[in-house]
Amino acid sequence: MAKSRPGKGKEASFPSREAILAFIADHPGRAGKREIARAFGIKGNDRIRLKTLLKELAAEGTVVRARKRLLAPPGILPTVSALSVVGRDADGDLLAEPAEWDEEQGPPPKVVLVAARQRGRPAGPAPAVGDRVLARIAPAAPGDSVPFTGRIVKIIERRPETVLGVVRVTAAGARLEPVSRKQREVMLEGDALKGVREGDLVSVTVTRSGVRGLPRARITEVIGSMKNEKAVSLIAIHDHGIPHVFPEPVLAEAAAAGPATLEHREDWRDLPLVTIDPPDARDHDDAVHAAPDEDPKNRGSFVVTVAIADVSWYVRPGSALDREARRRGNSVYFPDRVVPMLPERISNDLCSLREAEDRPALAVRMIFDAGGRKKSHSFHRIMMRSAASLSYRRAQDVFDGKKAGIAKLDRALAHLWSAFHCLRQGREEREPLELDIPERKVILKPDGSIDRVVVPERLEAHRLIEEFMIQANVAAAETLEQKKSPLVYRIHDTPSLAKLEALRQFLASIDLTLPRSGNLRPSHFNRILARAGETEHGRLLHEVVLRTQSQAEYSPANIGHFGLNLRRYAHFTSPIRRYADLIVHRALVRALKLGPGGLPDGIETELEVIAAEISAAERRAMLAERETIDRLVAHWLADRIGARFTGRISGVTRAGIFVKLDETGADGFVPMSAIGADYFRFDEARHAVVGARTGEMHRLGDPVEVKLVEVAPVAGALRFELLSEGRILPRAERQRTRRPAGARRVKRSPGKRQKG
Repeated sequence: MAKSRPGKGKEASFPSREAILAFIADHPGRAGKREIARAFGIKGNDRIRLKTLLKELAAEGTVVRARKRLLAPPGILPTVSALSVVGRDADGDLLAEPAEWDEEQGPPPKVVLVAARQRGRPAGPAPAVGDRVLARIAPAAPGDSVPFTGRIVKIIERRPETVLGVVRVTAAGARLEPVSRKQREVMLEGDALKGVREGDLVSVTVTRSGVRGLPRARITEVIGSMKNEKAVSLIAIHDHGIPHVFPEPVLAEAAAAGPATLEHREDWRDLPLVTIDPPDARDHDDAVHAAPDEDPKNRGSFVVTVAIADVSWYVRPGSALDREARRRGNSVYFPDRVVPMLPERISNDLCSLREAEDRPALAVRMIFDAGGRKKSHSFHRIMMRSAASLSYRRAQDVFDGKKAGIAKLDRALAHLWSAFHCLRQGREEREPLELDIPERKVILKPDGSIDRVVVPERLEAHRLIEEFMIQANVAAAETLEQKKSPLVYRIHDTPSLAKLEALRQFLASIDLTLPRSGNLRPSHFNRILARAGETEHGRLLHEVVLRTQSQAEYSPANIGHFGLNLRRYAHFTSPIRRYADLIVHRALVRALKLGPGGLPDGIETELEVIAAEISAAERRAMLAERETIDRLVAHWLADRIGARFTGRISGVTRAGIFVKLDETGADGFVPMSAIGADYFRFDEARHAVVGARTGEMHRLGDPVEVKLVEVAPVAGALRFELLSEGRILPRAERQRTRRPAGARRVKRSPGKRQKG
């Protein structure tokens, strides 16, 4: 029987299952119900039949949802992917796999790497095993043992030729304690220790290694003393290869830049725009203003203005400043320092919207009706003068009437507050995902040691700025789409089927449900969170729902933003610290003919690679920031071995449980052997470990008491012993679990567990 083939017209028969799978395989990540229907000429009631078939294929795992409603064969990769080179095949070709992979999709697919086309230019250096590369992915030829080929675009990270670690002096000689837990301890050569002391953070080059004995190395750079907590962020900077020293040509370009003039700009210096930022903000890249709409036809409407520093005026495409900003991708924020995307001359001076100083900006003026729905908007290249620089706390106190405002700004601030209440109605109607995940902030003393760890108060002033910025970002995406301009979207995919199923299983264990059919929206999650409310499961559920979500990223192809429940969204409001926003600024300048500094011709062919680069840089920054806080807290707790702490279970695995401390927000690990006097098994559906004999259960989110038994400050790792007892499952709810052959019951000394 002949296979159905794509075709148009009423005479087209309904395609076979095999034909649809073949079409999805030929168009991975680009084929959804609409595309399949168009390709095969499916119309009318057959569309319902197609929808049912696609659901069946997804349910059985024959296809997966790559993005939004688009489908792909299992194990599909984005067209441009970051890959880790893991080895060579039998022919000597390099093999790679995705640098980041969700294990719930199965084992990571292998990719055979091929050299990039150089168009007559000499080929660049070849990658080696351990390197990370950016590659264009394509399906391999039929019959190949590896499913994909990857044409190398660029090498984004070289295998470390050096080892980073802390010097430890022992009776057997000086050794290096590596920062990475994946690397072995190294013996340091004696003649290289001049001027180097115990506790110094150093970089070494391995000079000799073999099967027996520790590798030997010589010190190539002394970075700083780990006795000063200010050196802790240097570990993350060096370990992740974060560029932190500006080359001389970049600094020279920044130094040569001068103040902008009114050329190509509207003069908005009389408009009382204000900046609202954290009290320790070093740069101010956004300012806001609001006023009632004076048009009598628009009673209850507001005109909201958001002005953003015009970085595109100073950082032109192809310049040294531009190349370095793209290489960095974003600024990185540590408790003791900032690694900026741009030199201070640009970020903290010429582009910082300082109070009472003339500054160039790109502004969007938006009109919202009385229900908070945006009716129109327009973009302008302006010269502005900030009327005031306020902290979030000061702004909130003025809004609440607790403090006197600034006489000349009382009316403007009142309008800001009224406009926010108007926009909040639109936000509530849109129903974005409302997750409440407290974020810890480490406050340092002048000497760099930790003073305290706090959870900053979440104010309505924060929400005001957040909603104004979201609306400005939406306006930027809408304008550029209308102008058919290339741009980089901020996208957020719907949760994967595997993660949703895991969430459903967990919800069932606490008598909650999640819809299985229809289009899943953030509001479905919000209703579940509201039902849990202030119950014992409330705090836990926010964590579980967060883990269900996909990771946001940048892409020139739009799939919408699931979490914000927006069809189109592009980052526009922070070009000082994000390269993606700078691209959007340039796109607006070119599309609206606002003067020099716009996107260059031919950029369309590069945007996919740029989006992959800056997405990887963002993930690198997030990991470095989190690891630095973990190390700082571990240093702080190093002299408290044996102390008891309260916390909550923040993760459950087959190896044990993770506990987040209430006092500091630090995470530590409790291995299975340190949980209780029973054989504990991992219950994936309950997100718990359960004693096979006693039915004692410790579940994600449970409050616990632990004792600190080990600290590894360099790695930022804590190990705990569990002191509190869990709840006892009724016998009817226990799953029979036999202790594996050879497994011993863990015996505990008297008094090790706290009763009650």
